[in-house]
Amino acid sequence: MESTKFGKINGWKVCGLILLALSLVFIVYPMCSLLYKSVVNTDGAFTFEYFARFFSRKLYVRGLVNSIEVTLVCTAVCMMIGLPLALVMKSVQIRGEKILQILIIISYVSPPMIGAYSWIQLLGRNGFVTRFLGSFLHLQFPGIYGFPGIVLVFSMQATPLVFLYVSGALKNMDSSLMEAAESLGCSPFRRMTRIVVPLIMPTLLASALIVFIYAFPDFATPMIIGEGYDTFPSLLYNQFMGEVSTDNHFASALSVMNIVFIIVIMFAEQKLVAACSHPMNVLKPLEPRKGKGIQSILAHAFSYFWVLLFLIPQATVFFTSFLEVKGGIMYTGNFSLDNYRQVFLSKDHPAVFHTYLYGLISILFIVGIGVVVAYMAARKPSAVSEALDAVTMVPFIIPGTVLGIAYLYTYNTPPIYMAGTGTIIIIAMIVRRMPYTIRSSNAILSQISPSVEEAAVSLGASDATTFFRVTVPMMLPGILPGAVLSWITVICELATTIIIYTADTKTLPILVYTGITSQNYGLAGVYSAILTVTSVLSLILFFFISGKREITL
Repeated sequence: MESTKFGKINGWKVCGLILLALSLVFIVYPMCSLLYKSVVNTDGAFTFEYFARFFSRKLYVRGLVNSIEVTLVCTAVCMMIGLPLALVMKSVQIRGEKILQILIIISYVSPPMIGAYSWIQLLGRNGFVTRFLGSFLHLQFPGIYGFPGIVLVFSMQATPLVFLYVSGALKNMDSSLMEAAESLGCSPFRRMTRIVVPLIMPTLLASALIVFIYAFPDFATPMIIGEGYDTFPSLLYNQFMGEVSTDNHFASALSVMNIVFIIVIMFAEQKLVAACSHPMNVLKPLEPRKGKGIQSILAHAFSYFWVLLFLIPQATVFFTSFLEVKGGIMYTGNFSLDNYRQVFLSKDHPAVFHTYLYGLISILFIVGIGVVVAYMAARKPSAVSEALDAVTMVPFIIPGTVLGIAYLYTYNTPPIYMAGTGTIIIIAMIVRRMPYTIRSSNAILSQISPSVEEAAVSLGASDATTFFRVTVPMMLPGILPGAVLSWITVICELATTIIIYTADTKTLPILVYTGITSQNYGLAGVYSAILTVTSVLSLILFFFISGKREITL
């Protein structure tokens, strides 16, 4: 009996201590190294000169202001599109609604840099739409570069995310409130602004925070389509990776400021959510009703228009990947498989293998560790499990570029030397996506009654047996779909890997980015198409495993 008790208690404690030690090495230690480098000069003396330099240089202050402007406008656009779209599709029966939901999800999963590439092909100075406007309508369109282009790419990419959040919230809203307002003569716009928005305000704020975390740290889109419109992440990337001059200490200070700014935004969002929360008892869930006449026509037109607009990047990627290219950038107008032959017969084709290998290894660890950490936090509360849960959530507020910089600083010298290896990329991917898996596993565990596990223990099963034979199987319906979605984000990871990759550890997102920036659009289109096809097939697997035809957050 003592042996069983010993195994029950200390087994989880040992596991927790090992995971906590690993978290300290791969999360806390790099962040401390980054902070240390930001407050010491080249002689090792303590200083705040690098932070002072930021505020004394208009370029960097302007970059921060630009990032805030882009993010705020992008968030506003996403709300103005995502909220009405979700409300229309939840209120009116739309033909092919399930297919539209799947298409919206597909439009979200590709990286924003693919969106930037696609919109350049369409609305750039030599884009298809631009040439059409000039040739047939004699309209001179300067292109979508700069602020408008960045906002367009981010908005079209992030609006589906807002749609998913709002759709989930609308499922928990009582439709009798809307019916009562309608019977009193309240217009649809007034019902949305006076009833729907206040009730789902916590969800709107949460989705706004996710859009902020999604858009603010992105450096690739502004560098591809910004054309001189510098943002804070792009300045940080150039400061660290610039070919002319770099200052690692100053880059570290910028990285720390990036993290602090995100923490402030998250803290403000939590305060707003607490102030705007409204408890709801759902007696009659909102169900779509069959539209009549002009209402049905407008609802269908509105839904189809935005879904098709969201899918433009994916369609453009496929189309251009089969176009013959002259000199890397000029399309001849002929269809060809030369781009695909060049990719799979070139020296870069191992990048495809690296993408899948690193992704699969990362997902195995992400799911395994995420489930264990979530289980310990929910079922085995202790100082160790609480510390582990807190530390593993730290990467949620760390932009990918900042994590890559911290890893390169920390693991470029002994005692832990991993620079230039596939191992450092895998670890970075695990650390980046771990918080999302832990939180989703916590949500699954909250739906499983502890009495089931207690019954197994009372029948003589050990803690380990109960966990692997009872708890994990019950969590699988939620774990496996979550793993598929995590897999999609892992294989599309660019922000961290672009900092720590070498010629021997390239992945597909890196080749997409380098192909676009070097204006080798033929190869960039093929790499983007491969990523898109992988994401779509992964989503099909998600729907097959879960038995669902939609995703709500």
